[in-house]
Amino acid sequence: EVAWIEVAAGVNPAAVPRLRGHDPSAQLFIMDFLGPAQHRLWKSELREGRADPSVAAAVGARLVQIHAATAGKPQIAQRFPTDAIFHAIRLAPYLEASALRHPDVAGALQALVQVTAGTHEALVHGDVSPKNIMLGPDGPIFLDAECAWYGDPAFDLAFCVNHLLLKGLWVPAASAAFARSFEALVASYAHGVNWTEWPVLQRRAARLLPGLLLARVDGKSPVEYITDEAQKNTVRRVALALLAAPVAQLGAVLARWNQELQT
Repeated sequence: EVAWIEVAAGVNPAAVPRLRGHDPSAQLFIMDFLGPAQHRLWKSELREGRADPSVAAAVGARLVQIHAATAGKPQIAQRFPTDAIFHAIRLAPYLEASALRHPDVAGALQALVQVTAGTHEALVHGDVSPKNIMLGPDGPIFLDAECAWYGDPAFDLAFCVNHLLLKGLWVPAASAAFARSFEALVASYAHGVNWTEWPVLQRRAARLLPGLLLARVDGKSPVEYITDEAQKNTVRRVALALLAAPVAQLGAVLARWNQELQT
């Protein structure tokens, strides 16, 4: 986590809290306190239905800035030899656990594991969730990068927009605003992709997203706000259909999700 903060601060100091001290032997570090007077938790804003597309666009822009600055940098990759850790705390409890619950799409989920684990392009945060993003006077601030890994940036993108889909079930009245925020984040992120072809990266993200959707109801780390079985079945219908018939664009995932919410 400290290493990720250090690297990200070198890209954009406003994107992370300032480190004040670090004791590797004790596995402790000190960072600035982000007080509530000037900082809002993005998850709390979304819970209240305040889904502002300009905020989502800022998150996408800042995320892709870190990915672009670290892409193709062997010296950064060497600081994050965390493939086994990432597999253990992300790929296994999310995708592999879901494969056990849904044998009909187990092959598709295992293929996602292989593609994601085998892609090493840029520095990945690994937990780009609204609960880990503070909104400060200088823009979004990313927290809790204990999953940091030099790997597939499509994971961070898919992981983040996944929450914007799911929160449409949490706060149905704001589902249209969540959809606009999804589109804004993706567009902003796409604008900053300069280390690879955007359609290639988007394809990986669009295929991964249904797997992450399914994981948040049937994996080992379900979201706490979807407890109703009917809502879980909504997620399952969309995820299973897209795992069986993958799409290449994130907008196609959003369209399928919106269609399901409107039925």
